[in-house]
Amino acid sequence: MTPAFDLVIVGGGIHGAGVAQRSAAAGFRVLLLEKTATAAGTSSRSSKLIHGGLRYLETGQLRLVRESLHERAALLRLAPELVALRRFHVPLYRETRRRPWVLAAGLALYAGLAGFARGAGFGLVPARAWESLDGLATQGLERVFWYHDAQTDDAALTRAVLASAQRLGAEAIIPAAFVGAELREAQVVVRYAAGGSLHECLAKVLVNAAGPWAAQVAREVSPAIAVPDIELVQGTHLVLPARPPSQGCYYVESPRDGRAIFVMPWRGELMIGTTELRYRADPDEVAATAGETHYLLGVLRRYFPGVAVAGTGPARAFAGLRVLPGGTGHAFHRSRETHFALDREAAPRVVSIYGGKLTTFRATAAQALRRVAGALPPARAVADVDALPLTPA
Repeated sequence: MTPAFDLVIVGGGIHGAGVAQRSAAAGFRVLLLEKTATAAGTSSRSSKLIHGGLRYLETGQLRLVRESLHERAALLRLAPELVALRRFHVPLYRETRRRPWVLAAGLALYAGLAGFARGAGFGLVPARAWESLDGLATQGLERVFWYHDAQTDDAALTRAVLASAQRLGAEAIIPAAFVGAELREAQVVVRYAAGGSLHECLAKVLVNAAGPWAAQVAREVSPAIAVPDIELVQGTHLVLPARPPSQGCYYVESPRDGRAIFVMPWRGELMIGTTELRYRADPDEVAATAGETHYLLGVLRRYFPGVAVAGTGPARAFAGLRVLPGGTGHAFHRSRETHFALDREAAPRVVSIYGGKLTTFRATAAQALRRVAGALPPARAVADVDALPLTPA
């Protein structure tokens, strides 16, 4: 007999795990398929931040920032072993494009959108304390603001969410490669390869949470469904064998193009990132480029000239892919909102998740479930995800 589920999820990253947890908590029968390993893609190659997105205020994405700050507060409460508040410093120099009054106004708005909850405060570091800021360059320095955001181990958080889903009854097959899906009037036939064999199961709804591979998954659905205009943008981080910052994290501006760059402690070393580079090749082959490495090391040398990196190079570099709406111009100006694509409006059989942030995975899962509610059978909730603690798996 062909196994049947209410939802079959393709993708074992943070969004797939989040949908699995929320769906299982709602009482649905859930199967998650992941082709390699949990958090093998973007969900282990992020900036490791649970943050509101201070820089998104520049492009007017207030709703996203408010939602992100709400989710930051939720994760600090639900996952204290995995998500920790960190102090961030923002140095402004004579040549910095963002002027002090602009940043002060942005931080005030940021605090307001956070509801003046835990971690919402901000202020100025007095000039007499600048010498204590991990060797930060002081020539031309005008102001140093501080505020708070949070840091996590993205892969560990993803594993914790999936483990929570499994405790609630969700099934997961890893590794299992999605092969294709056939749409019928009220269900989906899902085919996947696992253990050297081809398998088949039925679903009321197919959730395409494959991240950078989401368009590829969507193209394997028959009859064909719409695939929106999207673009992959590569973000690279370097982890250096250098003394990590001891006073918190730093949010600096690239002198070349004004891009915001984070310099942070990570597992006893120093991490810097991220870049934004259009990516048009196979997502399986994403890797840091020499140009990105040179760019990030240049930013580091500008703001932390005493960090010893010459001759040693990065301990490692990792690159992940963001899914952004297609368009012209710089990626910074694209929306960071999550986009959902349905095969049809009434009782949809497929929902594809494009984009999204690590911070807002819980909200993304809730939205995905609401959008396919008309296709799902009645179910009795077994847990409230807003009250479920997340612990290391």
